[in-house]
Amino acid sequence: MPDFYDKPLIRYPIYVLIGVTVIAALLLYFYNWLFGLLVSICLVIALYFLKEAVQSFQTEVEGYITTLSYRLKKVGEEALMEMPIGIMLFNDQFHIEWTNPFLTSCFDEDILVGRSLFDVADSLVPLIKQEIESGTITLHDREFKVIIKRDERLLYFFDVTEQIEIEKQYEDERSVLAFVFLDNYDEVTQGMDDQARSAINNEVTALLNKWAKDYGVFLKRVSSERFLGVLNEHILSKFEDNKFSILDEVREKTTLHNVSLTLSVGIGTGVSSLQELGDLAQSGLDLALGRGGDQVAIKQSNGKVKFFGGKTNPMEKRTRVRARVISHALKEIVSESDKVMIMGHKFPDMDAIGSAIGLLKVAQANGKEGFIILDPDALDSGVEQLLIEIKQHPELWSRFITPEQAIQLMTDETLLIVVDTHKPSLVIDERLLARSEHVIVIDHHRRGEDFIKDPILVYMEPYASSTAELVTELLEYQPKSLKINMIEATVLLAGIIVDTKSFTLRTGARTFDAASYLRAKGADTVLVQKFLKENIENYVKRAKLIQNASMYKAGVAITIAEGDDHFDQVIIAQTADTLLTMNGVVASFVIAKRNEDTVSISARSLGDINVQLIMEALDGGGHLTNAATQLEGHTLEEAEERLKETLKNYLEGGTN
Repeated sequence: MPDFYDKPLIRYPIYVLIGVTVIAALLLYFYNWLFGLLVSICLVIALYFLKEAVQSFQTEVEGYITTLSYRLKKVGEEALMEMPIGIMLFNDQFHIEWTNPFLTSCFDEDILVGRSLFDVADSLVPLIKQEIESGTITLHDREFKVIIKRDERLLYFFDVTEQIEIEKQYEDERSVLAFVFLDNYDEVTQGMDDQARSAINNEVTALLNKWAKDYGVFLKRVSSERFLGVLNEHILSKFEDNKFSILDEVREKTTLHNVSLTLSVGIGTGVSSLQELGDLAQSGLDLALGRGGDQVAIKQSNGKVKFFGGKTNPMEKRTRVRARVISHALKEIVSESDKVMIMGHKFPDMDAIGSAIGLLKVAQANGKEGFIILDPDALDSGVEQLLIEIKQHPELWSRFITPEQAIQLMTDETLLIVVDTHKPSLVIDERLLARSEHVIVIDHHRRGEDFIKDPILVYMEPYASSTAELVTELLEYQPKSLKINMIEATVLLAGIIVDTKSFTLRTGARTFDAASYLRAKGADTVLVQKFLKENIENYVKRAKLIQNASMYKAGVAITIAEGDDHFDQVIIAQTADTLLTMNGVVASFVIAKRNEDTVSISARSLGDINVQLIMEALDGGGHLTNAATQLEGHTLEEAEERLKETLKNYLEGGTN
């Protein structure tokens, strides 16, 4: 330690004091030497005691600093060895060089030094290799936050088990709102007497109240067909684990009374505001109802939606009244437009083109010029024969235009009608959606979370067989001057026949009514069969695909194309249909390349498996028994792996 007198703040004042005293003593010697001598003696005595005092102070300071240094060193040693923070040093070969006692106790082992991280905590190695500064791992049922100092090959471990438990408890107790809706309560009970209606009402109410009590849900009936539920995230996770079995219970119980009553549930989650939760729950309910009911839609704050249920084909609930109201609304909107553009989905099929031709007729019947948008570079082989026939009718063929021509013809008053799809990503050209301020959506698919923004009219009926069926009903309520010729009626009928697999799937009484109307207008069934014919080459391709089929799980058949062959979407879909006719197959999936960058998956089901949910998990969509998806930038093997993982999640738990 430096000498105490070397401190400037101590040394300079003493020098000044001595100097002043010496000068004073010299002056006194000059005037009175005796008095000066006395002052000098006193000065020497004072300086002696000052020196002693300073040395004593210096000794005390040195002792204090020595004691403080010792204490700091001791505290550092105790912090290193005894504080509940783990410290580990390791070498380049991931062998442990040193750990403090706390970390050793966390590993529940006596000696860690010299052992490999691969043996004692292999989850640490990937964490160290990543370019991150910290991460979380689990060691013997405890959660640790690990801070990584790569240059020093040093790890710090902080026990965050309690923090994570508190966070989980907070998440589990967050509020969730649910709207429970009896889909067809009014329709089912309309013709019943009071006693039967009361019995059904008591049965359903008792079932829902028991369900709510068993899980701790507050459930309040707010109308004859609507309930409000208040729960939390923990209860919601239980519902997801059992895939909302209440849907099956209600359906099965009411079936015993010879009625078919189903539930639709909209759930809002992920936000703390009750008002926002209510809005999300209502949006989820609208989405569940738009998809045909008998299912749960969980709407999250980030816009993501989880679907559960939807195991049954939706009941036919639309009425002639609704069709007439929509038809009249369509007539008014068309009349207020300067022209009408009709657009289907990419690679349009019979249903898309048939319904577009029907709506073209609606525009003409109301004195408006209409056009059908078709991309000649994106056509399925299944409609080639249809287009050959249409080209033989110049008046009709002249109404077909390309997307570029449509953009040039569109004005601010132009009406755009989207048919056979409701997803912006699937339309022929998204630029037309951005260009038009007046959009109508007419579709028969179950509604997905991706929906065209702000349409002025939506006619979505998921229980209809096809969009062509919906359009045919709308035609019946248009002006009486409307005259449908043979080719127009035939194409509409072809759309119905293709989507129903010749009236075998998704066919209701209204489907036959629409077919009967078209047949009366001159639809040629022989010409329809001509449209549906395939060549030998396509038949052989389909046979090769079927040859590769194998059973993934009981009742689930999967086939994958070989090599780099490209397949038309129609062939892929037909292969899935054919597989479904095989013994023991309840669901079929066909994976094949559409082109170099796109892999297509077509899915079919007899109804026991909801292929719509499976395809939606792969960014596709469709119906309970008929769905598909397109995977960009995937190989066949990657597509197969994703499909099997999604199937596993669906069969074992809920599907997002």
